[in-house]
Amino acid sequence: MAQALTHRPTQAHPTTRRRSLLAGAGAAAALVVLPPFVRPAPARAAPESFAPLVRRVLPTVVNIAVTETVAAGNDPLSMLPPEVQRQLRERFRQRQQQREVSGVGSGFIIDPSGYIVTNNHVVGTATRIVVSLFDGTRLQARLVGGDELTDVALIKVDPAQPLPAARWADSRVAEVGDWVLAAGNPFGLGGSVSAGIISARGRDIGVSPFDDFLQIDAPINPGNSGGPLFDTDGAVVGMNTAIFSPTGSSVGIGFAIPSELVSRIVGELRSKGRVERGWLGATLADVQHPQGAGVGIAALVRDGPAARGGLRAGDVVVRANDEPVESFRALIRIVAGLPPGDRVKLAVRRQNQILDLTVAVGRRPNTQEN
Repeated sequence: MAQALTHRPTQAHPTTRRRSLLAGAGAAAALVVLPPFVRPAPARAAPESFAPLVRRVLPTVVNIAVTETVAAGNDPLSMLPPEVQRQLRERFRQRQQQREVSGVGSGFIIDPSGYIVTNNHVVGTATRIVVSLFDGTRLQARLVGGDELTDVALIKVDPAQPLPAARWADSRVAEVGDWVLAAGNPFGLGGSVSAGIISARGRDIGVSPFDDFLQIDAPINPGNSGGPLFDTDGAVVGMNTAIFSPTGSSVGIGFAIPSELVSRIVGELRSKGRVERGWLGATLADVQHPQGAGVGIAALVRDGPAARGGLRAGDVVVRANDEPVESFRALIRIVAGLPPGDRVKLAVRRQNQILDLTVAVGRRPNTQEN
């Protein structure tokens, strides 16, 4: 049985200096039991020095400075209901005061033409993005696309000449105990690296249904958000995103989005500018039954895909596309992996009978809805 971490005062914080995306997330992250991953290569000892690796990979890492326009504080109308605010502003033609705030983050180049990966919470709402390359060159960047649910974003600069680009590792074969190197822009100090190991896989920190973080002990801090996590071959095995800390700074528990997920999301952002996911339109909950685990349908969106497909509140989904589902997150991921309009076959337990239903999935809203 999974156990909860006991340090409840701690919170998960994004490793950006601008704002706390993950503040307020559940403080206790569940330990996840995962199947073993088999790797054909033998375990590697720590290198005598990471310097050769750093020299190879650091030119692919960038510092990111952002400017964002936000509502100014002390607005005399801010305490009034939104509708009253709107009426008064229209009547007196008073615009809400605004101010600019700045922040820093990190990123890494994935294409010599200037495509750069970072966290969505770093650049997603920025009005100005400036990238500093390894040689000190500063270039203005534009947002190609961002995905809030996985916190992945793609930006683009237009360099005068091709840039050095990082390559992807396969995070699916990364093991707990593997050495990793985190690179980025902590506290806006500029290019920095830190070393550690993968401490755990499959961490769910309560941010979205797609949480599947690598936990690392390489120190990362505010400003590291969006920076790459390299394996000992110099390939990107993850993207540094959050820390678990009572102070907001590193205590040796950091989280990186696995490269397998980042690269897939980046591919969609590059081709479409957005990520489209399948959607059931139902409130889901894990349930236990004498006949096994499943996913309960707690409620349905009126005239949503699940309702149109014949699902009812109280049903328990036990398989999706012939794959057993034992948690609502597993079902969400299966459905989300389908393009809107595609069909998913569900085996549903209803009053001790198993029914086979086919549901045409909808387009998932960019929210936490299921």
